Amino acid sequence: MARLQPLTAVACAVLLHLGGAGPACADGEPLSLRAAIASALRSNPELQGFAYALRAQDGRVRQAGVGPALELTVTTEDLLGTGAVNGLGNAELTLSLSRTIELGGKRARRIDAATAERDRLQAERGVRQLDLLAEVARRYIETAADQERLRLAQRATQLAAATRNAVQKRVDAARSPLAEASRAGILLARARLDEAALVRQLASDRQRLAALWGDAAPTFDTVQAALFTLPPVDEFAELTTRLAGNPDLAAFISEARLRDAELRLAVSQRTADVTITAGVRRLQDGRDQGLVFSASVPLGGRDRQAGNVLEAEARRDQVAADQAAAGLRVRTDLFALYQQLLQARAEVEGLERDVLPRASEALKLTEYAYERGRYSYLEWVDAQRELLEVERQHIDAAADYHLRLAEIERLTGEALARAPDATISPSGDAR
Repeated sequence: MARLQPLTAVACAVLLHLGGAGPACADGEPLSLRAAIASALRSNPELQGFAYALRAQDGRVRQAGVGPALELTVTTEDLLGTGAVNGLGNAELTLSLSRTIELGGKRARRIDAATAERDRLQAERGVRQLDLLAEVARRYIETAADQERLRLAQRATQLAAATRNAVQKRVDAARSPLAEASRAGILLARARLDEAALVRQLASDRQRLAALWGDAAPTFDTVQAALFTLPPVDEFAELTTRLAGNPDLAAFISEARLRDAELRLAVSQRTADVTITAGVRRLQDGRDQGLVFSASVPLGGRDRQAGNVLEAEARRDQVAADQAAAGLRVRTDLFALYQQLLQARAEVEGLERDVLPRASEALKLTEYAYERGRYSYLEWVDAQRELLEVERQHIDAAADYHLRLAEIERLTGEALARAPDATISPSGDAR
């Protein structure tokens, strides 16, 4: 089985080959993490939606470069009046063109703001993409863990069936009371119920995983994962140096650029624009013509933009404050995840080194003693339950390790683990 590969390393490898990527897997074939990530990056509906948002912003960038249009004005005066100006004989007709000349670099500032908003959208798309990769990893790990839980449940059912048969033989030989056969039957029935529940849970896991790339139904039956192979990670001090690559913190850079561009645009609005009008006036009475020219400038423009400038400054400063708060939160989360990662590794290694071998040996000795009448049925079942519980704990701890590792990779934005040359199966055999 392939190991659970580092999140970002897999993403980069997949991105290089997306052009020729096929379906996640053929119907019924095991699904690899690489194939799952490729399918999610290619077909996830949310990521596809960003393509339309970026196209819309391209339109805004283009529109931001459009200046004020020419205005054609037709004006008539002294028309249909009374006395000397009655009728049309003394009317004046003016045909003019006017245009607003933008000052203060407003057009360039609009383009800068629209471009910065596009960069922010692109950064947000990168964040959502990494969120998607992390979610693929989480659901993939959960599916792999439930596969192991189902295998354990199947073993528990087989063990319960063998126990019932052994107890029934002793009851038939009048060496054990009839009640023990009833208890063994109940144990088998409960084991079958647990197995059936995990079958349904695993079907739900596969459906949730396939939904990340828009499949209505999964085309795979199993996922490939060596759950009990634990990739090493660096020390916490080394991990903290990588937080600069955190995608959420990096997004603040694009946000800051946007707010700076908005502030420059607001400042540029303080400079009043000039509207120039030029045209021709015709006097109907004498058939004379003349040129007209005017220029207009709004008054009080600087004071009228003070509120917009103040708002833009506050939003820019808020980005810096939010970034500092996010940095502290990310570091705190990283420390907590790292401690949980160490605990999960210690638990897995401790169970494999000490607890699982002893629980397995204790079950063998108890079964041997029960067959010879030295231990009771309850002692034998208790030994079985203890081993099964330890194995469940082993699965949970291994899954927890991989989940915490995926979260750490999401926080640092880069791969931390390195694959060993061989993976180890749950039984301890190298593959």
